Amino acid sequence: MDNTDLHSSGRPSLRPGTPGGSEEPHQQAGTRAYSEVRRGERRSDNEGIYLKANRSKIFETVPNFSEGRDQSKIEEILDAFRGRSGVKLIDHEADADHNRCVVTAIGEPGPLKEAVLAAAGVAVRVIDLRLHKGQHPRMGAVDVVPFIPIKKATMEEAVALSREVARAIAGTYQIPVFLYEESASDPARRNLADIRKGQFEGMAEKLKLPEWKPDFGNPAPHPSAGVVAVGARMPLVAFNVNLGTDNMEIANSIARAVRHQSGGLRYCKAIGVDLKARGIVQVSMNMTDFTRTPLYRVVEQIRAEARRYGVSIVGSEIVGMVPMAALVDTAAYYMGLEHFSIDQVLEQKLME
Repeated sequence: MDNTDLHSSGRPSLRPGTPGGSEEPHQQAGTRAYSEVRRGERRSDNEGIYLKANRSKIFETVPNFSEGRDQSKIEEILDAFRGRSGVKLIDHEADADHNRCVVTAIGEPGPLKEAVLAAAGVAVRVIDLRLHKGQHPRMGAVDVVPFIPIKKATMEEAVALSREVARAIAGTYQIPVFLYEESASDPARRNLADIRKGQFEGMAEKLKLPEWKPDFGNPAPHPSAGVVAVGARMPLVAFNVNLGTDNMEIANSIARAVRHQSGGLRYCKAIGVDLKARGIVQVSMNMTDFTRTPLYRVVEQIRAEARRYGVSIVGSEIVGMVPMAALVDTAAYYMGLEHFSIDQVLEQKLME
């Protein structure tokens, strides 16, 4: 979940998105409480957006909501993106263990902004963090909202869009907002994990500190909806690896070994997650630049670390959408392909 935006040392940020900062996405395939019930909508909702794609700026957003168990609430959130001209809901994943839902939508800047604001309003109304329990770290009912430039759009424009949305969320719902990643107003706020540290329960005291004055809104969390981080970033891959053990110490140790902040792999944010429903643990990650730290590299490092404890990898999972190049690169590695290029993939040529 944007596992958006994940972790650093404590708990994962839902896939990540996810680890350090599940943005975005981290999620467990075997424990998904709800995932794409309306399968057809991936093709049918607002297909007109593709007719406009050649002349419009297109952005992606991967908002993470702190609800992964109540399907009726999840549906209300998703309805904010459905049936809206200029917006297409392309994926959503809910995880009961994480108690988090990661939504992926694309669209033109104006309609996408309105959809996110509408979804935020639903989340504020139906989610009460005072009652929320889950494996994923969280600080808000709408926890994190990243924007990613997709087509005919620049990172500077994504930053501008994120700032508009942040200001609107604060003004409309009285929720303090922090800007992060490329939108950050201060280098100390770039990392989502640093902003989220303390989680919902610790935000009241944290926001009293001068260095943690929100970018928008009052310096006090919303009583039930907490705070939210909004920003712009490049695409990340929310990637989870499951281990054949229920020992959380092992998962946390391996997460420390692979995440960059603890001396591990660059562009990797990771945390250990207890998948109680399956009786196993997970290393939940956000890979923030798969072109520099490919997925196969982190898999092999996790495998090597797990071997020290006599533990095996029993599965892995991509949460949300993933660039084709990330999977092609990994397939080429494991197949031992020589002199292979993504330009040899038929679907790649069809999309040119």
